[in-house]
This record gives sequence, C-alpha cells and structure tokens, in this order.
Amino acid sequence: MSESTTLIAVAHGTRSPAGIRQIQELAAAVARRRPGLDVRLCYVDVQEPKVADIVPTCEDAVVVPLLLSCGYHVRVDIAEAVAGTHFPVSAPLGPDPVFTESLRRNIPVTADAIVLASAGSSDPLWVAGIREVAAQLPGRVELGYTSGGGPRVADVVAKLRAEGARRIAVAAYLLAEGLFYRTLHQAGADWVTPPLCHDPAVADLVLRRFDAMRLTAVGSRL
Repeated sequence: MSESTTLIAVAHGTRSPAGIRQIQELAAAVARRRPGLDVRLCYVDVQEPKVADIVPTCEDAVVVPLLLSCGYHVRVDIAEAVAGTHFPVSAPLGPDPVFTESLRRNIPVTADAIVLASAGSSDPLWVAGIREVAAQLPGRVELGYTSGGGPRVADVVAKLRAEGARRIAVAAYLLAEGLFYRTLHQAGADWVTPPLCHDPAVADLVLRRFDAMRLTAVGSRL
C-alpha cells in the first residue's frame, strides 16, 4: 500500500434519487475528511459503475464495502471483483457501535416497543450481525424484515399493537433511502428513524475501515 492508495467505496445501489444522492454525499464527505485521497464510488447492483469496472482502473486500492453486514455481496460479488489483484477488502461498515448509537439517539425515549427493520437475508453472517444489533438496543426489540424470509415489519408492528404496545418505533437498519426504507413509513409505527448515512460519524467509520485495512496490508508485506 502506498500514500496514493485509492479508496474504492462499494455501495449496494438503488433506483431512489434520494438514496443515490445520500450515498454520493457520504462518499463526498469521506473525501472532504481526507484531502488528496482518491475516493471512487461504485456498486454491486442496480447502478453503474460496478465494482468490477472500477478495480482495473486502480493501481493500488483498498476496497471498503458500504454495506451493513458481511453477506453475499461481500463474499461473492466484491471477492470476485478483486480476484487476481492484491487489493484488500475491509470489513463492511456494520455491525458497528456507530450504527447502534445512532439508532439509540433517534429512538424516542417514550417508545415502549422497537422493531429493528432490515433487509432480509438467509446468510448466517448477516443473521448473526442483525441479532447483534438488536441485542444492543434498549427495551423490547423485535426483528422485522423488508424482504426475504422472516416476518415483515408491518406484521411485527401489528403483532406488537395486538399485545398492547402503544408507542412503537421502527429502527431502520438501512444505510440510505430506497424502496425498502419507504415501506417502513407504511408499516403503522409511530416513528421511523432516519437512514443511517445521515449520521456524520459514518464518514469517519469509512475512513477507519480504510486505514485499518491499509495498515494491515502494509504490515503483511514487511
């Protein structure tokens, strides 16, 4: 790794104009915090350029997944994109205390039940990650999903209402706006926390992932 190492930031991708803008703003915030750092934003799905298109354009890089768990996109899509290169891939952004602290700050203290809402997945690492997040939130916490297997967020909210919960907060474990996030506002809860990328600490987290992997890569070559 050299001083000119590129940070390849890999997001999921979305068709939502707001979500596109939010991820672009996150990448721009990372670049502002580290003047001179070449930050290149790319995606694993929906949007262009794909990570496989960006990797060949870099001489030296660290790949940072702008994803909330170590699931299929990290283990397959990103791994295949860097195969044959010396580019290390950092841990994904989540789970991390930055996100649990952000959720806790945005959940009203008057909420008597919380639905931790995330995109569904059958990947064991993803499931372990979301349960880790749930364990760090206060009070009664139920898991709800916007896709895949498992109970839908709206069904979990309805169940909590039937059991006597009067003030329900949906803790959105989603990085940016998009189809999944929009459905949360139709789930019947009293509050929905904002997308996680709105927290300024996320840009610092991206740089910590980059720095940690860059130092690890340098050490392994000595």
